[in-house]
Amino acid sequence: MLKEKEQIINNVIGLVEVIVTYITFLLAMYIRKGSLEISTDYAVLLFFLGPIWFFLLKFYNISRIYRVNPYSYILFAYFLLVAIGIGLLFFIIFIFNLESVSRIIILLFAAINLVTLYLLKIDIYYIFKKYRKKGKNTINALLIGNEDLENLIEKIEKNTFWGYRIIGIITENEEIIKKYTKIYNLLPIDTDISLYIENHTVDEVLFNDSIFDKKQIVPIIYSCMEIGVLFRMSSQFLNITQTKSSIQYLDEIPFFTFQNTPNNYIYLSIKSIIDFILSFIVLIVLVPLFILIAILIKIDSKGPIIFKQIRVGLRGRKFILYKFRSMVPNAEKLLRNDYAELHKNHIKNEQDGPVFKMKNDPRVTRVGKFLRKTSLDELPQFFNVLKGDMSIVGPRPPIPSEVDKYERWQLRRLSMKPGITCIWQVSGRNKIAFKRWMELDLQYIDTWSLKLDFMIILKTIKTIFKRDGL
Repeated sequence: MLKEKEQIINNVIGLVEVIVTYITFLLAMYIRKGSLEISTDYAVLLFFLGPIWFFLLKFYNISRIYRVNPYSYILFAYFLLVAIGIGLLFFIIFIFNLESVSRIIILLFAAINLVTLYLLKIDIYYIFKKYRKKGKNTINALLIGNEDLENLIEKIEKNTFWGYRIIGIITENEEIIKKYTKIYNLLPIDTDISLYIENHTVDEVLFNDSIFDKKQIVPIIYSCMEIGVLFRMSSQFLNITQTKSSIQYLDEIPFFTFQNTPNNYIYLSIKSIIDFILSFIVLIVLVPLFILIAILIKIDSKGPIIFKQIRVGLRGRKFILYKFRSMVPNAEKLLRNDYAELHKNHIKNEQDGPVFKMKNDPRVTRVGKFLRKTSLDELPQFFNVLKGDMSIVGPRPPIPSEVDKYERWQLRRLSMKPGITCIWQVSGRNKIAFKRWMELDLQYIDTWSLKLDFMIILKTIKTIFKRDGL
């Protein structure tokens, strides 16, 4: 599942589960009392109910729709959720001395809630299975192996709800070649795998058995880590040290998994929740400011209010980035056609590397100068965050022409969702060399934490008010 879409779906499912939790509590009250009259004590309990359930759902990552997950595991997860949640409710009853709250209602609610949430999740899984069987919501997978590879291919074909889309197979096995040559893209055995994953949208590489020796395998693993592609390997011993490695299963097939990107799903889920909530609040609260800026842009110059540009996001996926227009309508065309004239007038690129940044750019409008100086032109990107294309904090999304000029090690900055702000932007961005900018982005990926995001947000606010660096 594409991470940006997955997080939105998980958030929506979490909110639905909280709503269902409130409904099941009211149902338990009605069954026991015969009415829905809510006293002060019950109001206090209901106030805490939603946040507790939502936190537990996200903390244990229960709202997430896993591709391979037995129903028994789902039942256990919800049992754990309800057990801990009920314990916290009894704690609140004790702390706030909610004497009128019936313990029978609480226990009845626990039973109804457990059954309801479990059945709801089964229905959601069923919907996603149908969706994935139609070829939607897929993971692009490159398969490598020999004899045992056929077993993996058959399982992927049988379990279409896993959502794996085989985009390439590398094998020496004649039976596999004969059987699948007209079905899948059979790549030559001497294919440069590093170059292939660099030039194609590959989400995962699945290495099933010893088609290569260990000396050949290790560079492939590091190539995947370098770019940010997840690498799964059938469980055979590899003499390699990697802190972000684990054994994960596709059905009963075990794989070593190597990745060099943040993989703590609990904290990444919290990051996505924060992105969703904050962007929603910002867009609601700043509606008057959006209207004012739109009016000023229209008064100042002809053209659209919103500037749209193709940017490169997670693992090379392209999306439309939104900004308030700060230049004349045909700014990009002017840059292509009149760059020589601009250069002659001593207006040149102030940034090294493939990125183009021009000081005192004549294409910028009067209102645009103010918007850029105050960073208000970036505000529409909260729509990108709400859509799941971006995060509030993360490496800035490049344009395709910049990515085409990246060195190989720089591609790993695309392994995390792009953001509105980042370390580079709060460090005096135009004063930093391009290589150092890339190093800062990789430093962010390697040391990512919620605390780091919080510190960057605070520094961003400080930088905006100082009008320095952004």
